Amino acid sequence: MRRVRDALTMPATTRRRPAIAAALVVATAVFLATVPLHRGFFDVGVYYGTVNDWIHHDGRIYDYLRPGTQYGFTYPPFAAVVMLPMALVSWHVAIGISAVLSAVASALLLRWLAGPAVRRLVARRTDPGTGTERSGDRRPWFVFVVAGCLFALFEPVRDTFSFGQVNLLLVALVFADARLLATGRGRYAGIGIGLATAIKLTPALFIGYLLITGRRRQAAVATGTAGAATLLAALIDPGASRTFWTGALWDTDRVGALGYVSNQSLQGVLARLQPGDHPSRLVWLVCVLAVLAVWAYRARAAVRDGDDRTGFALTGLAACLVSPVTWVHHLVWLIPALLVLTDSALSREPGARRRSLIVCAALYVVLCSSVVWLWRWDSTGPAAFLGANAYVWITLGLLLVPPGPEETTRSVPGPGPGPRTRRLPGAETTAVTDGVAATRSAGAWRRRAVDPSGGPEPSG
Repeated sequence: MRRVRDALTMPATTRRRPAIAAALVVATAVFLATVPLHRGFFDVGVYYGTVNDWIHHDGRIYDYLRPGTQYGFTYPPFAAVVMLPMALVSWHVAIGISAVLSAVASALLLRWLAGPAVRRLVARRTDPGTGTERSGDRRPWFVFVVAGCLFALFEPVRDTFSFGQVNLLLVALVFADARLLATGRGRYAGIGIGLATAIKLTPALFIGYLLITGRRRQAAVATGTAGAATLLAALIDPGASRTFWTGALWDTDRVGALGYVSNQSLQGVLARLQPGDHPSRLVWLVCVLAVLAVWAYRARAAVRDGDDRTGFALTGLAACLVSPVTWVHHLVWLIPALLVLTDSALSREPGARRRSLIVCAALYVVLCSSVVWLWRWDSTGPAAFLGANAYVWITLGLLLVPPGPEETTRSVPGPGPGPRTRRLPGAETTAVTDGVAATRSAGAWRRRAVDPSGGPEPSG
């Protein structure tokens, strides 16, 4: 009877919450099924065809092209080894496995990355009449449903599912290591980053992040894992490894046209400025070095301030910018930065919070809008320079303006011994002792090491 009475006395919006959640899920599903371009599981088709040709027809991994196209396998040989089980199942089962794995990775990422913002929303509300803070009556499950719908509508996410891509799995592998570092189990970290690097080279920058932030042991584990996986692939198929590392890796034409509007990297911008020509390698290298310098400075500063979440998010941004080819579906690496930016906005005072959340919403809408495709057929001219490269400018802006929380008060270290103490928004006191910071926070990153010693668009 008590539960019935509580349900009857709940506010109307609270009682309607399950119905609202169901309506959101249905509306999201209908939108995804009818509005965006469907990619026909093109990339999983490349994976499936490559593995089957390799196993059942004695083919060569890098000679296979999907019928009717010029696109073939572009990942390191270890990726093909990981995908070997595809040779045992049918095409439709392979599609199902791809979708399930991406869904599991999405759920984990939402829990790890959106958790701090969700808990902040649940714990705190602003009274519209007085502007004062009070405890919220939201339910975590409802907020996660809303976050899940927004996640599914994000263009890089929906393209990852539609192509049958591996992007979300790689992000999950990397942030599994981030979780280990954040929860004081850093001695186990590095394996996820190493495996992700062996499958696709873009996550290799996270090994650099471990190095510049003093995690030498974890960097060694990641490097060793990537090396062992690469060696295993070389033992299984020496010819494929030789082909990839001596030729296919350096042939960007195998992946697709660098100037294609979906290539939202620095090299894509330069290629669109010189239609029909390869961009200057020297100019591209200068741009890459500049981005890496900014990334290293920002990432080290974030970790010094006890904000490993922002450090990992910045690394994902930099990896997208410096990679020769960053298709739109690769921009799932922007999700951590957007979520950290949102969590930072929620930690501010009501007025500043509103303005910051408007910025977050605007960035999200642009990244969901498919605006770059307006210049699919002609990416020349001043308007195209802005519009066709819109996702690059957003990525660059997030890198230049770190998405992490602003520090509101900082205590001055006293002359005597003892831990240094800082106050971060949304967190209780952070004590830094013996190179380890333990933070009691509503967020998920409770512990970190401070200075330990130890048609379809082109495939890809």
